[in-house]
Amino acid sequence: MDIDEPLPAGALRTRACAKVNLCLHVLGRREDGYHELESIVAFADAADTLTLFPGGVTVLDVHAKSGPTDPGVVGPDNLVLRAARAAAEHLGLTRAGRFVLDKHLPVAAGIGGGSADAAAALRLIVAAAQADPDDPKLAQAALSIGADVPVCVESVASLVTGIGETITPIEGFPEMFAVLVNPRVPVPTSKVFTALGLEPGKPRNPQAFEALDGATVRDAIACGRNDLQKAAIEICPQIADCLAALEASGAAPARMSGSGATCFGLFDDLRAARHAAVKLAEIQPGWWVKAVTLG
Repeated sequence: MDIDEPLPAGALRTRACAKVNLCLHVLGRREDGYHELESIVAFADAADTLTLFPGGVTVLDVHAKSGPTDPGVVGPDNLVLRAARAAAEHLGLTRAGRFVLDKHLPVAAGIGGGSADAAAALRLIVAAAQADPDDPKLAQAALSIGADVPVCVESVASLVTGIGETITPIEGFPEMFAVLVNPRVPVPTSKVFTALGLEPGKPRNPQAFEALDGATVRDAIACGRNDLQKAAIEICPQIADCLAALEASGAAPARMSGSGATCFGLFDDLRAARHAAVKLAEIQPGWWVKAVTLG
């Protein structure tokens, strides 16, 4: 039931776009164990599709479109179902209905697939109930599901700080073109942060970005980094192969997104990105490869 298929009567549908961390700085670890982050986040036109048939018992059907997926994706801890519970707890919206998730994005991949699905579910539940989409409790519900969910609710390019709760949209964010590459190896976020090994209460880096706009964001990305990349490569060495392949294809920069294993490379235009994606898919037919526009 993809986004371009006719929408059944009474149903609601939205896209859950991939989140790409163009840089991700770990500023330190708080006493409560959460990590303070600073990240430039953009959203790709690669997405899952979520449809809601309002009313009745809340259930979820998952159609995996990108190959085998983690069995946990269809279990009770799926973030779509957790979003329904969060909407009931924080917003008092107790009626959801039947969700149908067309899963195109790889799981545990560092591009917020599950978080984007959860955010999409929140948007659909609010729309179905004709509730206020600007209700501040919506942000509370999103954060209760996961640190990446709040920025995925609006899905606009932003500077994200704190543990994910402070979101500043980047005005005039320029259209960018990228290739996303994933070796189809899931990398749990918790394992990467454990491998990073920061002690609670220990600062790591100062905040680098105070204000960003369309004129400054490219330079900020160019001088940025992903502080989780080294730890993630220790867990999944294939990440280094993805980065090397992107660099060899002409990407600048090539960097890991989130906690991995998905990596991205930026290109001057969409034609160059598509050409590189075709070549990479030929060289590594087992990888998930996608040319995308970021915004």
